[in-house]
Amino acid sequence: MLRRIRLTFAVLFFAGVTLLFLDFTGATHTWLGWMAKAQLLPALLATNLGIVALLVLLTLAFGRVYCSVICPLGVMQDVFARLGRRKRKNRYSYSPARPWLRYGVLVLFITTLAAGVAVIPQLLDPYSAYGRIASGLLAPVYAWGNNLLAALAERVDSYAFYSTEVWMRGAITLAVAVATLVVIGWLAWRNGRTYCNTICPMGAVLGVLSRWAWFKPVIDTSKCTNCKLCSRRCKAACIDTARHEIDYSRCVACMDCLEVCRSGAISYTHRRRKKPEPAPQKGQGSPSARRNFLTATAMAATATALKAQEKKVDGGLAVIVKKQPPVRHTHLVPPGAWSAVHFQRHCTACQLYVAVCPTGVLRPSTEWSRLMQPEMGYERGYCRPECNKCSEACPTGAIRPITLDIKSSTQIGHAVVLRQNCVPLTDGVECGNCARHCPVGAIQMVPSTQGDPHSPKVPIVNEERCIGCGACENLCPARPFSAIYVEGHETHREI
Repeated sequence: MLRRIRLTFAVLFFAGVTLLFLDFTGATHTWLGWMAKAQLLPALLATNLGIVALLVLLTLAFGRVYCSVICPLGVMQDVFARLGRRKRKNRYSYSPARPWLRYGVLVLFITTLAAGVAVIPQLLDPYSAYGRIASGLLAPVYAWGNNLLAALAERVDSYAFYSTEVWMRGAITLAVAVATLVVIGWLAWRNGRTYCNTICPMGAVLGVLSRWAWFKPVIDTSKCTNCKLCSRRCKAACIDTARHEIDYSRCVACMDCLEVCRSGAISYTHRRRKKPEPAPQKGQGSPSARRNFLTATAMAATATALKAQEKKVDGGLAVIVKKQPPVRHTHLVPPGAWSAVHFQRHCTACQLYVAVCPTGVLRPSTEWSRLMQPEMGYERGYCRPECNKCSEACPTGAIRPITLDIKSSTQIGHAVVLRQNCVPLTDGVECGNCARHCPVGAIQMVPSTQGDPHSPKVPIVNEERCIGCGACENLCPARPFSAIYVEGHETHREI
């Protein structure tokens, strides 16, 4: 019964988080956006103390149910483990813990997070790893399926579906997603929860807390027949049947052992079997010393984290040359990010707000210092003043929630005119597209030659009024490079 309850909640969470990355309409985020914010690292980076406290209490009460229910990467591993189980049932066995590896990775995670080296935390965080898999591999398939339904609906004069553009946002991010899926999927198919209990830093932190969980699986030695079915079914490899012991720092409370035990020797209860503490072996510290070290490590991790959140042709059937991104001296980050530094320190590159951006402005960066973190580009669209979906979806606090009024007055950059690319000067025709579509009226058309009112008119930019939305850059007809582009600001300001 407990296993079925756990599986039900796990499926609901897994489906909900996955839909957040697949749904391009934004409707899912209205109801299920809290699922992304309930993930451990995003909650820490966003200083969402309520969520953090809830997850800590949940672990202290029931063990590592976060890993088996809430974490999407953990549930994905269970899927692969189940596929492996079809080949050979009850194939697992107890293996000693490798604390040097688990806590070594945790120390590396904390150090790089504190130093602002975002790549390592991004790769190790389980939620972000799954986000890249869902966004890079599942979202295109979902969009293609939607477009197929839209085409079929159009044939019967139905508009229940509408087609959407499908494009791969970043080759590096896609390659990382594929590698992550292959490696973690193979480990789970072969040995179950290997990643959770040897590499995952969130698992290491929760493992420290779960040692003192109130409810946990307990072996009743008077009923145990030493059949070893529980050990051979345990994906976490944490049940030592020879000693009748369970390593609660690795147990993810999957309840599989309760289901498989034929003698009813394992129960999920708060009772604890009393036994004398074993004497420390040569070359090892005492258990109390190890507990103090792990507790201190977990507290340091928490403190550090809290400190650190088309058309292809024109009307004349001439081929439209695709726009090329300009060379920006300062990259653009969305309104609500406050500054490029704040964004870089808090973003875990989960790709969630890349998935929810309706205009295709956000895409993963290829710069090493901010690899896979979203940056803004205006080749496919521009940042519309009436949209704040990215700030609503961001679970880490890298983009703080802002109102539309504040967004419309937040300057993330300013437009720069490249007169040598401007259509009135290169083709001798009138344009003014950038001035007509500027939502804040920061662009005016003036004669290109001073003192000659009949000379071709070119744009000038009032940098004090420009907010950097990119409407001018996106709608500029010049190809392949726009005659006007947006230069980013390191720190945003309200105007």
